[in-house]
Amino acid sequence: MRYAPLIACQECDLLQHETRLQAGAAAHCNRCGIELYRQRADSLDRSLACALAAGVFFVVANAFPIVRLQIQTEQTQSTLFGAVHALATQGMWFVAGLVFITTILVPAAQIAAISYLLLPLRLGKAPRGLEFAFRFLRSAGPWGMIDVFMLGVLVSLVKLSHMASVVPGIALWSFTGLMFLVAAATAAFDPRAFWISVEARR
Repeated sequence: MRYAPLIACQECDLLQHETRLQAGAAAHCNRCGIELYRQRADSLDRSLACALAAGVFFVVANAFPIVRLQIQTEQTQSTLFGAVHALATQGMWFVAGLVFITTILVPAAQIAAISYLLLPLRLGKAPRGLEFAFRFLRSAGPWGMIDVFMLGVLVSLVKLSHMASVVPGIALWSFTGLMFLVAAATAAFDPRAFWISVEARR
Protein backbone atom coordinates (compact mmCIF):
# COMPACT_ATOMS: atom_id res chain seq x y z
CA MET A 1 0.00 0.00 0.00
CA ARG A 2 1.41 3.36 -1.06
CA TYR A 3 0.83 6.52 0.87
CA ALA A 4 -1.89 8.65 -0.79
CA PRO A 5 -2.21 12.38 -0.05
CA LEU A 6 -5.93 12.01 0.72
CA ILE A 7 -7.59 11.84 4.11
CA ALA A 8 -11.17 11.03 5.06
CA CYS A 9 -12.86 13.01 7.80
CA GLN A 10 -13.78 10.75 10.73
CA GLU A 11 -17.05 12.65 11.25
CA CYS A 12 -18.50 13.35 7.78
CA ASP A 13 -16.34 11.05 5.55
CA LEU A 14 -15.38 13.89 3.22
CA LEU A 15 -12.23 13.04 1.24
CA GLN A 16 -9.74 15.90 1.21
CA HIS A 17 -6.20 16.48 0.03
CA GLU A 18 -3.60 16.65 2.75
CA THR A 19 -1.54 19.81 3.02
CA ARG A 20 1.90 20.38 4.45
CA LEU A 21 1.77 22.04 7.84
CA GLN A 22 4.23 23.82 10.06
CA ALA A 23 5.11 22.24 13.40
CA GLY A 24 2.23 22.63 15.83
CA ALA A 25 -0.34 23.55 13.17
CA ALA A 26 -3.53 21.54 12.60
CA ALA A 27 -5.67 20.78 9.55
CA HIS A 28 -9.47 20.92 9.83
CA CYS A 29 -12.25 19.46 7.74
CA ASN A 30 -13.62 21.82 5.08
CA ARG A 31 -17.17 20.61 5.74
CA CYS A 32 -17.62 20.05 9.50
CA GLY A 33 -14.53 21.80 10.89
CA ILE A 34 -13.27 18.89 13.02
CA GLU A 35 -9.50 18.49 13.39
CA LEU A 36 -8.16 16.02 10.84
CA TYR A 37 -4.54 15.87 11.91
CA ARG A 38 -1.87 17.92 13.62
CA GLN A 39 1.77 18.32 12.68
CA ARG A 40 3.79 17.42 15.76
CA ALA A 41 7.50 18.09 15.74
CA ASP A 42 9.58 14.93 16.26
CA SER A 43 6.58 13.05 17.65
CA LEU A 44 7.95 9.59 16.88
CA ASP A 45 11.38 10.34 18.34
CA ARG A 46 9.80 11.70 21.52
CA SER A 47 7.54 8.67 21.79
CA LEU A 48 10.48 6.30 21.36
CA ALA A 49 12.60 8.18 23.91
CA CYS A 50 9.79 8.07 26.49
CA ALA A 51 9.20 4.37 25.81
CA LEU A 52 12.88 3.46 26.28
CA ALA A 53 13.05 5.50 29.50
CA ALA A 54 9.83 3.83 30.67
CA GLY A 55 11.46 0.47 30.07
CA VAL A 56 14.23 1.34 32.51
CA PHE A 57 11.72 2.54 35.11
CA PHE A 58 9.66 -0.63 34.57
CA VAL A 59 12.62 -2.89 35.34
CA VAL A 60 13.48 -0.93 38.49
CA ALA A 61 9.84 -0.83 39.60
CA ASN A 62 9.53 -4.61 39.40
CA ALA A 63 12.98 -5.53 40.70
CA PHE A 64 12.88 -3.63 44.01
CA PRO A 65 10.41 -3.64 46.93
CA ILE A 66 7.49 -1.29 46.42
CA VAL A 67 6.93 -0.66 50.13
CA ARG A 68 8.36 -1.70 53.51
CA LEU A 69 6.25 -2.06 56.65
CA GLN A 70 7.77 -1.92 60.12
CA ILE A 71 5.70 -3.00 63.14
CA GLN A 72 7.77 -2.57 66.29
CA THR A 73 10.85 -4.72 65.60
CA GLU A 74 9.43 -6.72 62.69
CA GLN A 75 9.85 -5.66 59.07
CA THR A 76 8.23 -6.93 55.91
CA GLN A 77 8.63 -5.83 52.31
CA SER A 78 7.43 -7.01 48.95
CA THR A 79 7.77 -6.35 45.24
CA LEU A 80 4.72 -5.77 43.09
CA PHE A 81 4.87 -9.30 41.71
CA GLY A 82 5.14 -10.56 45.28
CA ALA A 83 1.99 -8.67 46.12
CA VAL A 84 0.22 -10.28 43.15
CA HIS A 85 1.39 -13.71 44.34
CA ALA A 86 0.21 -12.98 47.88
CA LEU A 87 -3.23 -12.00 46.60
CA ALA A 88 -3.43 -15.18 44.56
CA THR A 89 -2.43 -17.42 47.49
CA GLN A 90 -5.16 -15.82 49.59
CA GLY A 91 -7.76 -16.82 47.00
CA MET A 92 -8.29 -13.35 45.52
CA TRP A 93 -7.60 -14.50 41.98
CA PHE A 94 -9.67 -11.79 40.29
CA VAL A 95 -7.92 -8.95 42.13
CA ALA A 96 -4.51 -10.56 41.58
CA GLY A 97 -5.22 -10.95 37.86
CA LEU A 98 -6.47 -7.38 37.55
CA VAL A 99 -3.39 -5.97 39.31
CA PHE A 100 -1.09 -8.13 37.18
CA ILE A 101 -2.74 -7.14 33.89
CA THR A 102 -3.06 -3.40 34.55
CA THR A 103 0.27 -2.75 36.27
CA ILE A 104 2.67 -5.35 34.86
CA LEU A 105 1.43 -6.99 31.67
CA VAL A 106 -0.14 -4.08 29.79
CA PRO A 107 2.55 -1.45 30.57
CA ALA A 108 5.25 -3.94 29.54
CA ALA A 109 3.37 -4.71 26.32
CA GLN A 110 2.83 -1.01 25.57
CA ILE A 111 6.51 -0.26 26.05
CA ALA A 112 7.48 -3.26 23.92
CA ALA A 113 5.00 -2.35 21.16
CA ILE A 114 6.15 1.27 20.88
CA SER A 115 9.80 0.21 20.91
CA TYR A 116 9.16 -2.52 18.33
CA LEU A 117 7.35 -0.12 16.02
CA LEU A 118 9.63 2.89 16.30
CA LEU A 119 13.15 1.56 16.93
CA PRO A 120 13.49 -0.08 13.48
CA LEU A 121 12.15 3.10 11.87
CA ARG A 122 14.79 5.08 13.71
CA LEU A 123 17.37 2.68 12.26
CA GLY A 124 16.00 3.16 8.75
CA LYS A 125 13.78 0.13 8.10
CA ALA A 126 10.15 -0.87 8.58
CA PRO A 127 9.43 -3.50 11.28
CA ARG A 128 7.88 -6.85 10.38
CA GLY A 129 4.37 -7.66 11.52
CA LEU A 130 3.76 -4.03 12.36
CA GLU A 131 0.00 -4.26 11.72
CA PHE A 132 -0.55 -6.52 14.76
CA ALA A 133 1.69 -4.42 17.02
CA PHE A 134 -0.04 -1.22 15.85
CA ARG A 135 -3.54 -2.62 16.51
CA PHE A 136 -2.50 -3.85 19.94
CA LEU A 137 -1.02 -0.48 20.86
CA ARG A 138 -4.21 1.34 19.86
CA SER A 139 -6.45 -1.06 21.82
CA ALA A 140 -4.33 -1.56 24.95
CA GLY A 141 -4.62 2.01 26.24
CA PRO A 142 -7.76 1.56 28.38
CA TRP A 143 -6.16 -1.40 30.19
CA GLY A 144 -3.02 0.46 31.25
CA MET A 145 -4.47 1.86 34.45
CA ILE A 146 -1.26 2.58 36.36
CA ASP A 147 -2.74 5.86 37.59
CA VAL A 148 -5.66 3.97 39.18
CA PHE A 149 -3.19 1.57 40.78
CA MET A 150 -1.11 4.43 42.15
CA LEU A 151 -4.21 6.02 43.67
CA GLY A 152 -5.07 2.72 45.35
CA VAL A 153 -1.52 2.40 46.68
CA LEU A 154 -1.62 5.91 48.16
CA VAL A 155 -4.95 5.23 49.88
CA SER A 156 -3.58 1.97 51.27
CA LEU A 157 -0.43 3.68 52.55
CA VAL A 158 -2.47 6.31 54.38
CA LYS A 159 -4.56 3.63 56.08
CA LEU A 160 -1.54 1.47 56.93
CA SER A 161 0.33 4.42 58.42
CA HIS A 162 -2.06 4.31 61.40
CA MET A 163 -1.01 0.75 62.20
CA ALA A 164 2.65 0.58 61.20
CA SER A 165 5.60 2.60 60.00
CA VAL A 166 5.36 2.69 56.20
CA VAL A 167 8.50 3.35 54.15
CA PRO A 168 7.89 3.73 50.38
CA GLY A 169 10.44 1.79 48.37
CA ILE A 170 12.33 2.79 45.25
CA ALA A 171 9.83 0.81 43.18
CA LEU A 172 7.00 3.12 44.23
CA TRP A 173 8.86 6.18 42.98
CA SER A 174 9.78 4.28 39.81
CA PHE A 175 6.11 3.47 39.22
CA THR A 176 5.34 7.16 39.52
CA GLY A 177 7.87 7.95 36.81
CA LEU A 178 6.65 4.98 34.78
CA MET A 179 3.09 6.29 34.89
CA PHE A 180 4.09 9.65 33.38
CA LEU A 181 6.49 8.16 30.82
CA VAL A 182 4.01 5.61 29.45
CA ALA A 183 1.37 8.33 29.19
CA ALA A 184 3.84 10.62 27.42
CA ALA A 185 4.94 7.86 25.02
CA THR A 186 1.39 6.98 23.99
CA ALA A 187 0.35 10.63 23.74
CA ALA A 188 3.32 11.54 21.55
CA PHE A 189 2.77 8.57 19.21
CA ASP A 190 1.33 10.01 15.98
CA PRO A 191 -0.27 7.26 13.83
CA ARG A 192 -0.27 9.44 10.72
CA ALA A 193 3.43 10.26 11.04
CA PHE A 194 4.13 6.59 11.74
CA TRP A 195 2.49 5.31 8.57
CA ILE A 196 4.12 8.03 6.46
CA SER A 197 7.50 6.94 7.86
CA VAL A 198 6.71 3.28 7.18
CA GLU A 199 5.75 3.96 3.56
CA ALA A 200 8.90 6.03 3.06
CA ARG A 201 11.05 3.03 4.08
CA ARG A 202 9.30 0.34 2.05
